[in-house]
Amino acid sequence: MPELGALHHLELWVRDLAAAETSWGWLLGQLGYRLAERWDSGQSWRRGEAYVVLEAGLDVVDTPHDRHRPGVNHVAFHAGSPSDVDALVRDAPSYGWTLLFADRHPFAGGAHHYAAYLEDPAGVEVELVASA
Repeated sequence: MPELGALHHLELWVRDLAAAETSWGWLLGQLGYRLAERWDSGQSWRRGEAYVVLEAGLDVVDTPHDRHRPGVNHVAFHAGSPSDVDALVRDAPSYGWTLLFADRHPFAGGAHHYAAYLEDPAGVEVELVASA
């Protein structure tokens, strides 16, 4: 039985599934998720009980994502040690990710919060949090 309050799944609607698979597929793989299912307009990545869906179905409106609008601003993942986070930041640009808040990295979230804030090509933000 999963722990009460644990994340069940996250569904990301994307305009370009191939681009999302390049960026998100790489990142999810690095975080221990494995491709679980693939269909014409999407795919799911599973890690234990939780899974992430990338979907570009007919219901997806073809407008740019804006993390500054009301709604979800970003998703955060535990990403291992500070050196694990550094390795992800180093490799991320090869998969389409851009480092946000580079002038304050890796402490953009505060002096005691080692993390990287990345943005995918569609403008979706991810926070990769290091363990103490």
